Amino acid sequence: MTDLELDQLLTVHWPRVVRRVMADGSDEWLKGFVRSITKHSKRATWRPSSKQEQIMRRLVAEVDTAPEQEMELIER
Repeated sequence: MTDLELDQLLTVHWPRVVRRVMADGSDEWLKGFVRSITKHSKRATWRPSSKQEQIMRRLVAEVDTAPEQEMELIER
């Protein structure tokens, strides 16, 4: 993964991954993984391992292909 790809993944796609994982009742391991990547990615010298990169790419792909959840309209 190039620096540009990593930057795009973390700034454009990762916030959506975080919101989806934290909101959809995912297992604790996945929530911990997402939190860990978010925390460590703040360090300028951090790079994901090849395994982390694979999981990150899979999560982004899943968020991009998942249907948007329908919003519930609350009337006043």
